Amino acid sequence: MLQLSGYQLEHFELPVVRLSVVRPALCLPFPVPSPMHICLLDIDGTLILTGSAGHAAFAETLAHEFGIAEMNGDVQFAGRSDRAIVMDLFRHHGVEPSVGNWQRFCRSYLGRLRRVLAARKGRVLPGVEQLLSALSTRGDVAIGLLTGNIRDGARHKLTHYGLWHWFSFGGFGDEHTERCDIAAAALAAAKAHLNGNQHLNGSQVNLGEVVVIGDTIHDIRCARSIGARCVAVATGHSSVDDLRVGEPDIAVETLEDIDAVVAMFASRG
Repeated sequence: MLQLSGYQLEHFELPVVRLSVVRPALCLPFPVPSPMHICLLDIDGTLILTGSAGHAAFAETLAHEFGIAEMNGDVQFAGRSDRAIVMDLFRHHGVEPSVGNWQRFCRSYLGRLRRVLAARKGRVLPGVEQLLSALSTRGDVAIGLLTGNIRDGARHKLTHYGLWHWFSFGGFGDEHTERCDIAAAALAAAKAHLNGNQHLNGSQVNLGEVVVIGDTIHDIRCARSIGARCVAVATGHSSVDDLRVGEPDIAVETLEDIDAVVAMFASRG
């Protein structure tokens, strides 16, 4: 305390205030993740030929479970879902197209399919394994199925030919009779698969191209229904000229034309 001319002055220690200049931070945009593309492939006539194992297993099942000695030849198989085919066969042969009969058919069919696959001479189609390897190696293409086969039927067929391990998701013919509905289910499964992986690092997927590969006009139509591009391959029952009628993005004789197919997975400017 200080004494000055009759006044008492108290001494205070004032804190030292340091001022600093705050410079605005450099604002950089968040990096946009590289696009992930989706490839959806049909099975029969596109990936493999089974020696008509599926058709034979259908016939055996209908004969043993429902007493249908010979399937109606007017019912088309190519490019359609197993459920649609079975419902048509039931109606043609006077069998109630009920959920119970469908489930009964599936149980018997799957048991017969594995045996028939082993007895028939089928093969993986040209270029398939090389294409799947090339797409997988890129790291920016998610590979799935878009097939009319029921899920377990697809698994049996592709396991038999050593291809099942390539596919992480898909749309199948268990529930849907319309091919376009299967396509929508396949696309939803693909997005769920990609977003599930992206959630591991906290980001949403940046979707690139969606490409459907199939061997029938039905594959082209269902590709368009989900806004996808389409590769039509003439390894099934349709020629390149037949497939071009459906106006695919490209039509190839076999999937050995790998460069043309891989080039589809580039974002359009």
